[in-house]
Amino acid sequence: MSTESTGQDEFERFADESGDDAAVRAATVARLERAMGTLGTAAVARMESKLSWFRRMSAEDRSWVGLVAQSGMAAFVDWFKNPARGRPAITVEVFGTAPRELTRSVTLQQTVEMIQVVIDVVEAQVEELAAPGGEQQLREAVLRYTREVAFSSARIYARAAEARGAWDARLEALIVDALLHGDREEGLQTWGSALGWSRTPVIAIAGGLGGQNGEGALDDIRTAARRAGHDVLAGLQGERVVVVLGVNERFDEATAPMTAAEPLAGMFGPGPVVVGPAVSDLQSANRSVRSAVSGLRSALAWPDAPRPVLSEDLLPERVLDGDSVARRHLVDEVYVPLSAAGSPLLDTLSVYLEHASSLEATARMLFVHPNTVRYRLSRIADLTGHVPSDGRGAFVLRMAVALGRLEG
Repeated sequence: MSTESTGQDEFERFADESGDDAAVRAATVARLERAMGTLGTAAVARMESKLSWFRRMSAEDRSWVGLVAQSGMAAFVDWFKNPARGRPAITVEVFGTAPRELTRSVTLQQTVEMIQVVIDVVEAQVEELAAPGGEQQLREAVLRYTREVAFSSARIYARAAEARGAWDARLEALIVDALLHGDREEGLQTWGSALGWSRTPVIAIAGGLGGQNGEGALDDIRTAARRAGHDVLAGLQGERVVVVLGVNERFDEATAPMTAAEPLAGMFGPGPVVVGPAVSDLQSANRSVRSAVSGLRSALAWPDAPRPVLSEDLLPERVLDGDSVARRHLVDEVYVPLSAAGSPLLDTLSVYLEHASSLEATARMLFVHPNTVRYRLSRIADLTGHVPSDGRGAFVLRMAVALGRLEG
């Protein structure tokens, strides 16, 4: 038997009364109608004395709460007068008087506290309100009615939460799309504030869905990110998932991108997961989003890339895929420092790469000692962050030198 049918049976039994009980009820109703205004006023006064958050509310919101309390009293008396009506229509008769915006001013926990205050006010006066012999009848009616109020409150807040969640998801998708395509950037801070965004630095993570349920994957990522203390926006673009994180301030800024991304990487589908560079705020996050998405497209060219991988570690592949930002970055960060350091370093690197990374062959071609070559190679590694004797480092350096020469 369902909970709903059980509750309906209770109301039917409640309505099935003898003539004496009906007379007692009628007398109690008359007393309730005379005291209705006083009860509502007493309930509001008790809220002001017991609930500190109620005292801090605006006068308009307090007046709405008072109106809801009065409506609740009136609806209870009307229902108590006619028990054959079955379940009371709480949502319409009580909460229908208040604007929808009130659910934003009053939380579900606060609503429960208010209901408790009203129950206390009514129960404290049951002896005076009930006709002789009707005390138990009134007390049971109050308990049944307040239970319905509690259920209706939960339904209202559940619907509001669902609507808010759907609106948040649409706004998140809009922000992610704006960051990726670079339009409507002037509204990003406003949109972020609407979602409670406050964290910096900001990073982007891009990965594949891999056949997972899209909404389920996004929910898992959001939950894990918020549990770690990050602000999070997540959007689905076909089979691609793009996540923007406002990183928890506990994370070291230098290592924040990888430290924040690593726990989330397993929630993406199979394939590469690419992390964009850290930026200072949400309005600058388009750089991180575009870098991450560009890296995701080009990561197929590096099958052995770690997971997750920084988009800056995919610069050569992004250049080959036509990313002009990656081309500029590779030239500025690798070729320009080498060129500024003087021709010996560039010449040594070029000869070293052309001669299969052989120290001796490079030394012979340059007419220098092998130790000189070693020293120059270590200087190159210090300047660029890429080791010429490493396969990956040699690839990045070769690409940077070629691009730098083309621009020169």
